[in-house]
Amino acid sequence: MIQPHASQNGYSLAPGVESSYSDDVQPDVHASGNVETGSQTAADVHLASTEEKRRLWWRNAVINVIFIGSWFLFATLLSVYNKWMFSPDHFGFPYPMFVTTFHMFIQFGLAACLRHFFPERFKPALSPNKEDYGRKAVPCAMTTGLDIGFSNLSLKTVTLSFYTMCKSSSLIFVLIFAFLFRLERFSWRLIGVILLIVAGVVLMVATETHFVLGGFLLVISASALGGLRWSLTQILLKNKKMGMDNPAATIFWLSPVMGITLLVVSAVIEQWWPVFSTPFFDGLGATIYTVLYLIFPGVLAFCMVLSEFYILQRAGMLPMSIAGIAKEVTTISISAWLFGDELTPLNITGVAITVCGIILFTFHRYRKSIESTVPVDAHGNPIEEDDVETDEGRVGLLRPSQDMLHGADHAARSSHEHPAVCHSLNTAPPNYSEFCAPQSR
Repeated sequence: MIQPHASQNGYSLAPGVESSYSDDVQPDVHASGNVETGSQTAADVHLASTEEKRRLWWRNAVINVIFIGSWFLFATLLSVYNKWMFSPDHFGFPYPMFVTTFHMFIQFGLAACLRHFFPERFKPALSPNKEDYGRKAVPCAMTTGLDIGFSNLSLKTVTLSFYTMCKSSSLIFVLIFAFLFRLERFSWRLIGVILLIVAGVVLMVATETHFVLGGFLLVISASALGGLRWSLTQILLKNKKMGMDNPAATIFWLSPVMGITLLVVSAVIEQWWPVFSTPFFDGLGATIYTVLYLIFPGVLAFCMVLSEFYILQRAGMLPMSIAGIAKEVTTISISAWLFGDELTPLNITGVAITVCGIILFTFHRYRKSIESTVPVDAHGNPIEEDDVETDEGRVGLLRPSQDMLHGADHAARSSHEHPAVCHSLNTAPPNYSEFCAPQSR
């Protein structure tokens, strides 16, 4: 087998990575090759041309928009259904957190069904061991439960407008945790765009409201927990060794702990146990009727969370959070247009600023993908060196060898076979140290 640092068509393999080719066969690294590099393969990691990166980015954007659209649909249906279910003028069920707890176990059951009936698609070969589950999955699930619990509790003491203004700070916490966990590369431009969006959201819902310190602290705590839980969830969705790189599998492993956490929180906050002596559970017929009304929104919640996790896996938690802001902008705009909800000039200014911020963020991500000098993955997004792993630990990406640095004639001869790779080699910046680790011969 090829030894570490051996050259192969202008590439050198990082230590600990072996080629799938034998020594007596001339290697031919195509974009469709399958040289394993831990969590990425040569099919995923390559130096692409600008045109290829642009094409991949737009294809990925279309797929993401489809998932975001499905998330919008299920989230809207769930919101409308919950408004009907909890309204005293309609179904009038008095314990919303109890219902959310019930939804967690519905999601667990549906995820289990997908894994059982479609194992080739929804059941990864690996499963988390007890140590990984306790150290990585349980904290993520508990953080999610506490986020939901604190958010619901705060709404008992503050107005919805004040809640939304404070909750907009979750974008800042999302960005902080993205930097801390190295899910996003630090950028002052990105910080400026996020602050612009947060300012727009605050203006968008700004009204005269009474400040309540206790409610404010609960909302800020929920925002911080929200940023942390999205970071932890994204990390889990990228972890193939734990078998949670599939959204259905992630729901399967997280939802039981989320349900138990919410069960405890809802019992403390709502004290829901008298519900079983109410007319909702008065006899077999009423019980079946109530349970069916509880199951249906659980199915909607499962579809919504599944869409969320696919967005999170494909795009990351920051685009996911900004998609949520876009959803709020859409809801406010439609309410003003169709239902005549009054918007002040300050609110309209906030909507405009938020929309501008979302456009700037999208452009920032586009430029980051297109202008990046590091290799890109199959979605057209830049890959960090730490994303490539082997069983022995993290290693560098496939990186240019001396043959590539000084073998322009070899690149020219191979350009008809590897146009995407060779175009990038011919147009790469002279300072390879910007994106290539040093290599010893």
